[in-house]
Amino acid sequence: MTSSPAADAAAQDAGTDPSPVVPVPEDQAGIEKLRSEIDSIDAELVRLIQRRTAVSHAIGVARQSLGGPRIVYSREMAVLERFRSLGPSGTDLGMMLLSMGRGMLGRK
Repeated sequence: MTSSPAADAAAQDAGTDPSPVVPVPEDQAGIEKLRSEIDSIDAELVRLIQRRTAVSHAIGVARQSLGGPRIVYSREMAVLERFRSLGPSGTDLGMMLLSMGRGMLGRK
């Protein structure tokens, strides 16, 4: 099943397209520009992962102090589902983020 060009454009505009089109650079300056973009994206990813980890830790501490379970597996499965569109590596990334967020809560 293929999607329409309009649906593809809408998905890309919404930021849900897993593989947006990036023009191939024609020279070294173009390569350096794209590398600079990757560096910026990496810095933002690190910042977001640190924030996600801190938020997850806070939720875990609150859940534990309220007598809840250490891990809510249904929630973890929902999180992994979001990363499934990236393929097997996406699922690995989701697992890594969940592990980081659990901290000591996920260890016996």
